[in-house]
Amino acid sequence: MIPDRSNVIADRNAVITGSGAGVGRALAIQMARAGAHVWVNDLNRDRAESVCAEIEAEGLLASPVIADVCDGDAVGAMVRETGPVDILVNNAGIPESGVRLQHFAESEPEDWEPLIRLNLFAVLGVTRAYLPGMIENGWGRILTIVSDSGRKGERHQAVYGAAKAAAMGFSRGLAHDVGRQGITVNCIALGAMNHGVLADAIEADPGLERKLSRPYPAGRLGRPEDVAPLAVLLCSDGGAFITGQVYPVDGGYFPAL
Repeated sequence: MIPDRSNVIADRNAVITGSGAGVGRALAIQMARAGAHVWVNDLNRDRAESVCAEIEAEGLLASPVIADVCDGDAVGAMVRETGPVDILVNNAGIPESGVRLQHFAESEPEDWEPLIRLNLFAVLGVTRAYLPGMIENGWGRILTIVSDSGRKGERHQAVYGAAKAAAMGFSRGLAHDVGRQGITVNCIALGAMNHGVLADAIEADPGLERKLSRPYPAGRLGRPEDVAPLAVLLCSDGGAFITGQVYPVDGGYFPAL
């Protein structure tokens, strides 16, 4: 008999950074449906509260927590507000569709800094802030959302890809550090996602998605909800023997070896 998995992370507390829209919003909703109390982190209170309202309308648990994940003091205040959590999803980051495309030779250090600060240093800082509580409890799930730009490499995205690749390397190393404390550490790597700036461009030019999806065997670009089922599995008891991995959710754009 296949067991009921409708509440696979029941009674767990989860923080999802940057979850006021897009992929983060989809993750927050699905994790709440899987039984977690979700803390919806965002810079914008209206966005965070809107996602919480969607979740609460289904009779599920969610709370907003407003913080800039690049600010150490703000992260400390966030941890004090949420208390220890079981699940951390590092989702906040500059999405691929929001990255300024330019040749590296034409870029300047001031162009690199925000990409590295949000896509790498914030992952380090938030993880470091929540990790002691997981170690004390002997159970934890850390999941970081990264990009195929860091697995494959993309033209005009060298620094963005480098930051995402570094987040993957950090996750692999951390998995070795904390595996014996009952904590798993994994990444999900995304291809191009039809949301945000890119969704606006596709709405203005309906043929754009067909053009951009040519390299994708699935025949379309990703959608925010595509990421959630795997994320819930990795953050559940069912993911206890899965750690140190990077899983692509990219429609086959760049298969893992």
